[in-house]
Amino acid sequence: MRSTGKLPDTPRIQGVRRRLERWRQTRPHQRAPFPKRVWAAAVMLAREHGLYQTARALRISYGALKEHVERANRVDPGTRRPTFVELAPPPVPVGHVSECVIELDAPRGTTRVRVSGVAVADLVALARALGGSEA
Repeated sequence: MRSTGKLPDTPRIQGVRRRLERWRQTRPHQRAPFPKRVWAAAVMLAREHGLYQTARALRISYGALKEHVERANRVDPGTRRPTFVELAPPPVPVGHVSECVIELDAPRGTTRVRVSGVAVADLVALARALGGSEA
């Protein structure tokens, strides 16, 4: 948001101001409501330039603009964003292990082997090769 006292005069504000003036000249009666698209454009401008500056630049009611901005910012309880999303890993084909760690304790120390995407039969063969035929 701008903090200067000068009113913003961007091409977008000029375009919305022209739309408002055209609507004011062709509205069916004096108290006809603004079109929804005009309010949506005014809300976007208010988010960029601030409520007061936008209301003055477009020559619209500050209170009405504030109400529309607050309404646009409100989140419907039924459509709230989730606070936690669980991402499931891709399915592992039958007979395959997605990832595992094999630890073999020996007198000389512990050996760790991290393996992923291998068939169970291959894991058994690897364990036997690393630890002896008793595994």
